[in-house]
Amino acid sequence: MSKRDYYEVLNLSRNASEAEIKQSYRRLAMKFHPDRNPGDQVAEEKFKEAKEAYEVLNDSRKRAAYDQFGHAAVDGSAGGSGFGGAADLGDIFGGVFRDIFGGGMRGGAQSYRGADLQYTLDLTLEEAVFGITTKIRVPTLVSCATCAGSGAKPGTKPTTCPTCRGMGQVRMQQGFFSIQQACPRCQGRGSVIPEPCETCQGSGRVEEQKTLSVKVPAGVDNGDRIRLAGEGEAGEHGGPPGDLYVQIRVKPHPIFTREDSNLYCEVPIGFATAALGGDLEVPTLDGRLTLKIPPETQTNKVFRLRGKGVKPVRGGATGDLLCRVVVETPVNLTREQKELLQKLADSMEPGGIRHTPQQGSWLDGVKKFFEDMKF
Repeated sequence: MSKRDYYEVLNLSRNASEAEIKQSYRRLAMKFHPDRNPGDQVAEEKFKEAKEAYEVLNDSRKRAAYDQFGHAAVDGSAGGSGFGGAADLGDIFGGVFRDIFGGGMRGGAQSYRGADLQYTLDLTLEEAVFGITTKIRVPTLVSCATCAGSGAKPGTKPTTCPTCRGMGQVRMQQGFFSIQQACPRCQGRGSVIPEPCETCQGSGRVEEQKTLSVKVPAGVDNGDRIRLAGEGEAGEHGGPPGDLYVQIRVKPHPIFTREDSNLYCEVPIGFATAALGGDLEVPTLDGRLTLKIPPETQTNKVFRLRGKGVKPVRGGATGDLLCRVVVETPVNLTREQKELLQKLADSMEPGGIRHTPQQGSWLDGVKKFFEDMKF
């Protein structure tokens, strides 16, 4: 069967850098590693394929030969398509997988970095704009206090695994290929626990509700994340803990909406105020302000209050508050009020064009529309 192009295997361009090669291999190795896919033959083959491609492309001499002559130049030099060849665990696992799993070999046993966690924190608009320090409770896995994370009953300790003799790995011969994999007895730890801890049942970790203090900086918005390093799950087999990511979610506000650094609000005004003008008190997040409404203000007119918006969390100028006025038609009028309005309407110029210019322009447009339709 013909082999796939190594660049295609790692999803790389032919001018990929060493860092890009390593990063791509890390991703594939994490996804298809046999320890993460027990019994999955397809994943194992993809792991072997990715490892073979990495061993060639990560070696400048082999890569140059491969670029010029293809697979014929490197067949037999890439570990025989297995994962127990010349560039064995000391090179590949000790280098790449140490970065992936956050620990590497520990006394012959593989340690694993704890999982990252995410917590959604609901904030009011005011809390997001001005910042807040709050406490959260997060369910997580922490190191067992009874056994100090060892998994062994107090007074005892783990012993060296007799199957792998503490290496955490066993080598199996399959025809021409020598395959190295996690020890099936100790699952890669390199040790076994004759008497498990009764608290954690030998896992070294227990579930716990952890209370943390979170300082939310001023100006955060929906979707922003705050990283609390080392506050995720405890690592397995003594590995380092993961991180906790606090996801910000801002609740809807009854008055304001936010877009980037600007705030928006809708301000209803009466018919008389819109026609004659006047002063109107409007809210801001840090107090009240008087908005001067000029005479003959039309609905949807926007007034900008500079600097009354949000100071962005990543820096930059403070936004503005934009108030859009909506002229409200009076309702529940008395007979006297209706008569007064009728007198006002009668007193206006016939057609109303001078007093209602938008209506006049619209009527002119309608008239022209019907005239254009005549044949």
